[in-house]
Amino acid sequence: MPSPSVAEIRTRAFARVIGPYVAIATGAIIYRAPTMGQTLSGFFENGIVVWMTGGLLLLCGLVIIAFHQYWRSLAAILISVFGWFLALRGAVLMAAPELIDHGAAAAMPHLGLVQAGFGLLTLVGLYLTYVGWIAAPRGGAVGQ
Repeated sequence: MPSPSVAEIRTRAFARVIGPYVAIATGAIIYRAPTMGQTLSGFFENGIVVWMTGGLLLLCGLVIIAFHQYWRSLAAILISVFGWFLALRGAVLMAAPELIDHGAAAAMPHLGLVQAGFGLLTLVGLYLTYVGWIAAPRGGAVGQ
């Protein structure tokens, strides 16, 4: 069997981190959805927390964009899109947080749709977890 390429190794490494994070975070959002409106309104009351969160999201997104410029498999595409999403969301939180605040407030009355959307994201997280931790890489055994 051929050994895995650098792109495959990086995709697997990013999947090991991003997969469980997305699965756990979105699962928690689904579970806590009925009280999320209150949580979000409290979050947006403290401008420095919003700005610092935006900065952290932007930084994390830029790290993914810089070190994972691969679009050759489903997992690679999902990871790259996630990096761009984090970077853009972070920039918006820093520059125009009211856009996200208004969007979240508009979504809360549609609780079932919000939970369904985050359910799809939970499945994406579980898929990336599988790719990162369980599926054997093309060039070797699991755990390499």
